[in-house]
Formats: sequence, structure tokens, C-alpha cells
Amino acid sequence: MSPIDWAMRPLKKYADFSGRAQRAEFWWFGLLIVVLVVVAMIIENIAGLDKMFLTYGPLTLAVLLATLVPSLAVQTRRLHDTNRPGWWLVAFYVLYGIYMFLTFGSLEAIAAGDMSSVASVGLAAIAMLIFSIVLIVFYVRKGTQGDNRYGPDPLAGEPAYA
Repeated sequence: MSPIDWAMRPLKKYADFSGRAQRAEFWWFGLLIVVLVVVAMIIENIAGLDKMFLTYGPLTLAVLLATLVPSLAVQTRRLHDTNRPGWWLVAFYVLYGIYMFLTFGSLEAIAAGDMSSVASVGLAAIAMLIFSIVLIVFYVRKGTQGDNRYGPDPLAGEPAYA
């Protein structure tokens, strides 16, 4: 398969959270999203539409929303390939939500000079960093050889470099 085929595969499996995803599918799709977001941001900047919605412009927001479900699905399938449940993502995004809640909740207090909430935001940031590193390690690792509880080996019968 070509890199474009790999990148388009999660879009074809838009909301398929079952099965397994090879590293190539996961990483090429991630690169596609980065390219689309960068192009959208450049267009928005030229048109003066950037930062209409917090830090995003309408095109960037549209790209991120359009790719949200396939992104979650391919992340889940990638975890399945390493024989891990998709619940790792739920834990990550719950932690992310807590971090965002603490951060935005603390902005007024910090602006007023109350630094008591900085420690909780810092701890949440450290937890996010650690959890992010763990997920990246899972995503980089080779999938389990042979069938696992999430399905057949997607590399069965394919060249070793895939």
C-alpha cells in the first residue's frame, strides 16, 4: 500500500473501533491530519480568519471535528494491535478533561494573584505528560504477532517492513 492508501484507510473505516491497525495506518493518518491542519491554518491566516474560536479558525476546527471519530477509532485499533484495550484512551481523555478544567478554573485565581491552584495544575500537567509518553510507546511498539483477542494479525502474509 502507498502512504496515501494508509492515510485514507482510517477514513474508510470511519467509526470502526474493532480490529487492529498497523503502525503504518496510524502514523500516516496522523501525518495527514497534521498536513491538513497546517494547510487550514495557513489559509485562515491569509484570509484573516484565524483564532475565531479560541485558538482555531473555522477551517482548522472543521478539519479537527471531521477527523475526530476516525482518529479515536484508529487510536483504539492501534492499541488493540498491541493487545491493549481502548480504555487506555478513555483514561487519557478523562485525565485531559481534568487538566483542562483545572487550568481554565485556575486562570482567574492566578490573574488575581492566588497561586494556590498552580500545584494542582502542575501535577495534572505532569500526569498528562507521563500518560502521553506511555501512549506514544504503545503506538510505536510492534503489534502482537499472530491473532490476539482483538482479531487476526494485520501483518500476516505481509512484508516485515510494513
